[in-house]
Amino acid sequence: MTHRILIVEDEPSIAELIAINLTHAGYEVERAMQTEIAFNLMKETLPSLLILDWMLPGKSGVQFAKELRANERTRGLLILMLTAKSEETDKVSGLDSGADDYVTKPFSPKELVARVRALLRRQTPIEDTGPLSLGPLKMDPSAHRVLAIWPNQDPKSVLLGPTEYRLLQFFMANPERVHSRSNLLDKVWGNEVYIEERTVDVHIKRLRAALAPFDCDRYVETVRGSGYRMTKTPSES
Repeated sequence: MTHRILIVEDEPSIAELIAINLTHAGYEVERAMQTEIAFNLMKETLPSLLILDWMLPGKSGVQFAKELRANERTRGLLILMLTAKSEETDKVSGLDSGADDYVTKPFSPKELVARVRALLRRQTPIEDTGPLSLGPLKMDPSAHRVLAIWPNQDPKSVLLGPTEYRLLQFFMANPERVHSRSNLLDKVWGNEVYIEERTVDVHIKRLRAALAPFDCDRYVETVRGSGYRMTKTPSES
């Protein structure tokens, strides 16, 4: 299957550079200069991945990413944020808005294509784990579905972005073990040299936020100085 990538970038020369390199890498490419055009292009069929510039005329890329994550239809869309903002606080803001990865300008086309490949690989399951269960959480990887099932309550669907889904799958398949950030990067993101360890913290925060409405965020614990684990017996606090 050929992956379709939508580039939302208002600088024609940058959009052209990205499009040429992605086309040479075997991807199908569409372009939009602002978020309204991008939204219209996504009405019928969602792209495999969205490359989204932060600074756009009208609605910013950050605002658009937040809206996509709040919409059930587009919640799982892979988003790579592209921007000239390079401070760590800016990177965290971009990831907090819903982006799965972040590339700063000026960028290497080779690095950009590598990050796109890495993101697209995250759409596939980590491994054939079969159904998983931990506390009230039930995961069916074959259906790509997560349910929170508490006694005497109807099952409720837990909506997750693609990276948060992979994190949860890995945690549920390996409960009670402490996983360092570097180990999580290797197992969940893959052995990619471009991903920073700080990215793990942002996605853990997003995973907890998705689990919080179901009182399941406490199952993901921080082990100070070591990393994170998912436990079957969380504290009540």
